[in-house]
Amino acid sequence: MADLPRYWDPLNSTPSDTFGITFDDGSRWADKHWLNVPGPVYTGQTDTCWTGRDYAPRHVLYGGEYYNEFVYRQPKSPAEVKCLLDAANDDPCGGYAFDGDARWTPATVRAWWSDRNKVERHLADLLAEWTGAGVDAQRAEAAAGVRDFLTYLATDLEDDLRAYLFRLENGRYPEAGDHLPTL
Repeated sequence: MADLPRYWDPLNSTPSDTFGITFDDGSRWADKHWLNVPGPVYTGQTDTCWTGRDYAPRHVLYGGEYYNEFVYRQPKSPAEVKCLLDAANDDPCGGYAFDGDARWTPATVRAWWSDRNKVERHLADLLAEWTGAGVDAQRAEAAAGVRDFLTYLATDLEDDLRAYLFRLENGRYPEAGDHLPTL
């Protein structure tokens, strides 16, 4: 527990008008991509231009119908928030939202985690589609992101989500000595 995940509310560390990011009126949450990892940043309906990874390759992937962007790793530093803001700024649909802390609940976080096998199967399908002979460079690069997400699912994501649950239940992120809730 000495090396707890570090988080904060991106809206408190970034001016709300940066890059035109505004609070979600509920439409992005209603259209939230099912692969978004719970946390403050998520996507609703985004473009299909595959530009998010240009800015945030350790945070954004493409998946599902039309390969809309989704956030697979939440930011843990100001530089990572900046990467996601840049990806959001390049999305002509305005599909990124930064109010996940007001939208996710402990129950929805736990439900997302309980469906992680569905996420893994979907990622395996994407990986098969984006690897092999004849795949263009963009899909090959996206496949690297799929591998990263699969590794994250198998390693650190559980602890990150437990810390996020603590935040949702206690109004702050955990400190040394705090007991993390179970998923």
